[in-house]
This record gives sequence, C-alpha cells and structure tokens, in this order.
Amino acid sequence: MPFEAFFNPAVRPTLATDPPTREPLFFHELLPGYAPTPLVATPALARRLGVGQVWVKDESERLGLPAFKILGASWAVYRALTARLGDAITDWATLDELRARLAPLGPLTLVAATDGNHGRAVARMARLLDYSAHILVPVGTARARIEGIEREGATVAVVDGTYDDAVAQSAALASPTHLVISDTSWPGYEEVPRWVIEGYSTILWEIDDELAQHAAGTPDLVLVQMGVGAFAAAVARHYRRPGVATPPPIIGVEPDTAACVLASLRAGALTEVPGPHPSIMAGLNCGLPSLIAWPALRDGLDATVAITDAAARDAMRDLAATGIVAGETGAAGLGGLVALLTGPGADERRARLGITATTRVLLFSTEGATDPVAYAAIMGRATD
Repeated sequence: MPFEAFFNPAVRPTLATDPPTREPLFFHELLPGYAPTPLVATPALARRLGVGQVWVKDESERLGLPAFKILGASWAVYRALTARLGDAITDWATLDELRARLAPLGPLTLVAATDGNHGRAVARMARLLDYSAHILVPVGTARARIEGIEREGATVAVVDGTYDDAVAQSAALASPTHLVISDTSWPGYEEVPRWVIEGYSTILWEIDDELAQHAAGTPDLVLVQMGVGAFAAAVARHYRRPGVATPPPIIGVEPDTAACVLASLRAGALTEVPGPHPSIMAGLNCGLPSLIAWPALRDGLDATVAITDAAARDAMRDLAATGIVAGETGAAGLGGLVALLTGPGADERRARLGITATTRVLLFSTEGATDPVAYAAIMGRATD
C-alpha cells in the first residue's frame, strides 16, 4: 500500500478526560539514573521540509534502556503493585525503601507481551524490585531484542503468531502470583494500560519545561508513533487537556501493513487489521488499538498517516545525519512527517493543517538501535 493519510472528522479541541498530572514525573525522578532526555533542534531538516523548526525528543537512552517504554512500564508496575498491596506508598526515596514496603506481597512474576521494548522495560522493573519476569514475544522478533530482555533476567517465550496472539497468551497467565503488565487493554483489563499511558506523560512535561526555559514557544504540529496507541493517547491527553489555548494538530504514524488506528478512525469504531504484520517498524506491528487508548485517539488525533518501510529507513538515515541514533520504530515519526509534507498532495495537506514556513514541529525518536544488526545493514555501518 502506498503512503496514505486520513483526516479525522471526529477530532475535538479538548478531551473529556481528567487532565494528566505530574505525579508520574515525580515518581520517575526517584528512579536511579533519571535525567530528562534531549530535545534536539534539527534546522537542516526544517529547511529541507520548509518549516520553521523540527524538534526531536531523543529517547535512545532512557533510564539505562534504549527506548522510552520504561516510563510507562515503571509507573504501571508501581501502581499495580501498590494497588495489590492495598496501601498507597509515598514515604520512600530509594529502591531499597520501596522494596521493603513491597515485601508483604511475597514472590511475584511480572508478565508482558511485547515486540521488544515494553517487555524489556517490564523485565527491568522486575529485576530492580527483585521479582521474576515472563515475557512473550511474537515469532520473528529480532534475536537482539530477545537477548536484551533475557539480559534483564527474564524468561522469554516465543509465540507462534502475531503480537496480538502474544497479548492473548499473556492475559491467560494472570494469577495471584503472576501480574500482567500490558500496554494494551481488553474488556475487563483497563487499569494497568491506563497507568502505562499516564507514565508516558513524563516525556511531555519535560518538553514543556525545556521549551519554556528557552522561551522557544510551543509546537504547532506533533507527530507520534502508534502501535496499540498508548503513547499517542498520552500525547493527545497532554495537548488536548483543558487550558491549552491553541492545541496543535496531532498526527499519528503507523506502518502501512499494520495501520489499525487509521482503519478504526475511518470506520468510526475499533477495527482489527489481521496479521501477519511484517513491517521493520517492529514496535508498531499491532493489529488492534488498545481499548483504553481508543477514546483519546478517536477524539484527539487530527489525522493518521501510514508509511512504508522504505520511508522508515530513509528517516533513520536522516536522523543519523543530525547525530540521532534511531531504530526503525524510533524513526517512524520523521518518516511520517516527510511523507506528509512532500510528494503528491503535499500542498493540500499543508494547507489543511495550516503548515507554513514558521511552523514548529515536534517529533519523538522513541528508540535507539535496539536491533544493531538491522541498524548496521540499513545505515551501512554499526553503531558507535
């Protein structure tokens, strides 16, 4: 399928949800190694695309992992454990103190389905809190991503099916001793995925604070990667919260072989795109949007774009030229921006979104080179 853009007729300026708070950010600040990730200005990309500025939030290193997923996973694990304990834990400042407060729960195994980054993040939290981890991945997951999860001490099971099949198998493992930490949701399982979405808000608060510190204004256009839509929902909740005077257009980006949010917006209801989902953008190879993310996607996205693997490869090379190491999923936002602003129909799309030579664009590079072999092949060289 060639590049496709769908403009959402149901988008609203403000979402009818509780506005996000900074509570997850305060939690993340207590974790070892916390620091805001770089917000990189890329003037060469801006000139090439005919806009005023392109900012890239570089998540190639976040809390010791090569992707942003630890933000959602850590907050969701924390909230799920404290909910199971039945007691809010606020009087801790170190992991040793947190582990001591969680000790009454006894031994637990954290379970997650993943294409790589979310599962590794859940496994990292299990290791930090002295729990076990059991992570399920779809067949075809890159060996480097599996090994990254295993290095966290987790047991990895390869599911003979798609990511969505892995999700179904992980859900069946829930028990008093096995706690499922999923970033997607289904009927009867909504709290944990909601906490994952909340955890991602840290990225947005960091961006707000840095732009305010430099009096750099706010984004006029935001592009965000979508798999099941949890991160995109966090972005929509942030920029469509009450009090934002001029919400920027938000554009979701998906692989053309797994464009489940585009299909759902077009249908006006959750719609599954059957697998297999073979895109190199592994973190976006999802066939069904998250139930809990769907309202924010339905009401908060101005448009979605579906891009090819070739567009992702080109975007990886473009980001590398700016000094940013981005994996296939990480570069998808830029791939979507280039597709949106160039080629047939670009003038019409620019006019529809109000894009001019002064527009300030925000992108997210959501992962580094999580598959170094693939990265080297695409770039023609290995990572430093």
